[in-house]
Amino acid sequence: MIDLHSHLLPGVDDGSKSVEQSLQVLSRFKDQGIAGVCLTPHLLASLAPYPLPESHDRAFSALQAVAPPEVRLYRGAEIMLDRPLGAAVAEERRITLNASRYALVEFPRVVVAQTVEHAVANVVAIGLVPVVAHPERYRCCTPDAVRRWKALGALMQVDGPTLLSSRSRGLRARQLVEFGLADIAAADNHGDERSLRLVRDAFVEQGGEPQAELLISANPLAIVEDRTLEPVPPFIWRVSLSDRVKALFGRHTDLDRP
Repeated sequence: MIDLHSHLLPGVDDGSKSVEQSLQVLSRFKDQGIAGVCLTPHLLASLAPYPLPESHDRAFSALQAVAPPEVRLYRGAEIMLDRPLGAAVAEERRITLNASRYALVEFPRVVVAQTVEHAVANVVAIGLVPVVAHPERYRCCTPDAVRRWKALGALMQVDGPTLLSSRSRGLRARQLVEFGLADIAAADNHGDERSLRLVRDAFVEQGGEPQAELLISANPLAIVEDRTLEPVPPFIWRVSLSDRVKALFGRHTDLDRP
């Protein structure tokens, strides 16, 4: 398993606050069979392609020095598209996922589908592939809207733990999987317990091992290796797993927001 969305670069954003906290998470990931994690701290598009703060490099070096060798660390960013990205971002690839053509992007919580559509088109125009982080977070995330975004060249990264939530965000996330519109899943870990392990187990229990393999392993690997992804077949969730997940993730209130 490879997790391409995490806030485990210590002390740089609203995620992990220390090397020790990140190490605890990575050690747990190792035990769960997660072989790679991309560190994607928040970054405003309006600050790109200016050099990243030296504190980011120092934090990465400190974490890499103690991280379990079984968990490979990749670098990237979660880019808030507060303005269009410039062509230099595509040329330098310093803030894309593992210096690939794939860029993890997000939007303010209140956004309309047309804004996402225009932003996606702008990212594609400079030669990158936008990977929309947690599209289920946005109320405008309907299957028809996502189909338009994907037709323009975007990919969808659903939050794995949110797939197992009973709230509206979980319903939207599952709908993307059910219509075959999700491309990868990630945990969006902020130094807490969120992980892809339980998500993979849930897929397997319901006969969705092929989808889990693509969402959590094969397609994330294709991204870090700068290859083309495979389409994920539609998968229908037959039973609700919200009660089990609520016990594990209940205190992460962000998962229960609409």
